[in-house]
Amino acid sequence: MEKLIQIDKNLLIFLNNLGNTEWDFIWLAITNQLYWSPLFIFIFYLVIKNFGWKRGGFMIFSMILLVAFSDQFTNLIKNSVQRLRPNNDPEIKHLLRTLINPQSFSFMSGHATTSTFFSVFVILLLKDIYKYIYFVILFPLVFAYSRLYLGVHFPIDIIVGITIGATFAKIYFYFFKQIDTKIFRSV
Repeated sequence: MEKLIQIDKNLLIFLNNLGNTEWDFIWLAITNQLYWSPLFIFIFYLVIKNFGWKRGGFMIFSMILLVAFSDQFTNLIKNSVQRLRPNNDPEIKHLLRTLINPQSFSFMSGHATTSTFFSVFVILLLKDIYKYIYFVILFPLVFAYSRLYLGVHFPIDIIVGITIGATFAKIYFYFFKQIDTKIFRSV
């Protein structure tokens, strides 16, 4: 396990140091959820356009629930594992380019988990209607990478977050479809 943690730290140092000051403002914007609002509004528009206000509203409410669940689950894991963020790790913090200094714990990345959960759910929801909806997967990949660029998460935090997010999305979608069928297809 120690060897894996050391590889994780070395990989972060390498990836983080690929950055430069000319790109910093872009990655600071990418990591901010507010700047992704146009994507969320566009997805909500597609849902309402294709499923109507009643059924689409139920789908949007389901997305809000999944984000809330994902956020709380991630915090539970972070507070249980209590791995220091790279920017707070005395062994490597002096080797990183850090632009922000969060104090919460690192494992697992909430950005990676929640954005993947949301994106995979949206893909499963809209894949039969829009063949290009798969491009939504770029959102969590870029969003999660921003955390490495900023030196606030380790690669394992990101990998586990993406894996958990995708797994939860598939499970959540399965149960969502069961409820959706009972409520809207039986009418």
